Amino acid sequence: MNLQAEKLEVLKLLLETDNPSILSSIKKLLKREAKADFWDTLSAAQKEEILQGMAEIDRGEVVEYEDFRFQNKSETTDYNASAHFAIS
Repeated sequence: MNLQAEKLEVLKLLLETDNPSILSSIKKLLKREAKADFWDTLSAAQKEEILQGMAEIDRGEVVEYEDFRFQNKSETTDYNASAHFAIS
């Protein structure tokens, strides 16, 4: 079935229903679909950072998670140590 036929079938079902909750649900669904794509809500700087990150991945400029954790372990340990407070 092509897209136009699908639309006509849905329209026919919509016209035949008298159930307000179905109509309300369909209306909410269509409004949600019409909202802007998240990409369009980002600033130019945010978009640029994302595109740079994707380009880095494409070039193989990545660090495995475990390697990152190992390289930053002392910073994490220092941070965690300062987060503990003595209770008197």
